[in-house]
Amino acid sequence: MASERPFWREALAPYEGAHLGRSILGLATSVVPFFALAVLMYLALDVSYLLTLALSIPASGFLVRTYIVFHDCTHGAFMPTKRANTWLGTVLGLLLFATYAHWRHNHAVHHATAGDLDRRGVGDVATKSVAEYEAMTPRARLGYRLYRNPFVMFGLGPILGMIVQARLVPGDARPRIRRAIIATNVALAVIVGALCLLIGPLAYLQIQLPLVLIGGGTGIWLFYVQHQFEDVYWETGEQWSYADAALRGSSYLKLPKVLQFFTGNIGLHHVHHLSARIPNYNLQRAHDANPIFHDVPTLTLADGIRAVRLKLYDEEQRRMVTYAQARRMLRPADVPV
Repeated sequence: MASERPFWREALAPYEGAHLGRSILGLATSVVPFFALAVLMYLALDVSYLLTLALSIPASGFLVRTYIVFHDCTHGAFMPTKRANTWLGTVLGLLLFATYAHWRHNHAVHHATAGDLDRRGVGDVATKSVAEYEAMTPRARLGYRLYRNPFVMFGLGPILGMIVQARLVPGDARPRIRRAIIATNVALAVIVGALCLLIGPLAYLQIQLPLVLIGGGTGIWLFYVQHQFEDVYWETGEQWSYADAALRGSSYLKLPKVLQFFTGNIGLHHVHHLSARIPNYNLQRAHDANPIFHDVPTLTLADGIRAVRLKLYDEEQRRMVTYAQARRMLRPADVPV
């Protein structure tokens, strides 16, 4: 099929690599307005907390846009040099409660294994097949259901993932990543401590909590829907293809322009997975100019919201299914109450 031809590397080369002017503009339309709105949120505390909460909505949008800049840095795509990407990514990571080196490693694994049933588990959303779910113990099924519950994934998820889990050092972490996580934790302790002394711990929580919940929840949903849709691509072993995983296993989330702006074009995820070196501001151009991208799984905002219902992968029908659909495939004795 067309996705297996080597020509896509040459076709996408003109869109790869950072343009310093565009990157500076990207920072000016993400980090700068985020900080400005964060300050306004603090000032609004003296007026009404409802006003602070209202301001947290656009602030969270710019936080998501800042996250996309951070994400591009981890791919070496946002700044012209590796050192510049590392420094900028490390600083933005503190704003996002993320350790740059650790996040970059896990995300690289995600790109190398997305859509491969034999290599799940690093940098992705935990997904079980119908058969695997059937073989689980009732307790394991309950744990999986809780993990995939929208209120847990998009509500508690930002707090557990961004604030708690990201602070922990994995037992198998390489020494370099171990040191990076510890250094990030120390830096965050100093920054958060200084802000609490400056504005007070209550004011800090009143500002930070809605940003984490709204911005973090939106980020998790974006990551979820990019690889969790009905006809998503999953293969095993030698049948797996990097190009097919990008073109058939990564969605084109076609958002309204204003949401596309706040999400930094990440909805063009099929382009990004085929060439992670393309900065976010070139994704739309690459998509429009290359016919290889014109027949990919396309989702609307409504489709993306409905995709949250999908919980398991049915290997026989080769599609994601809901629990209700999976239940009809299971033996009655195996169905949890």
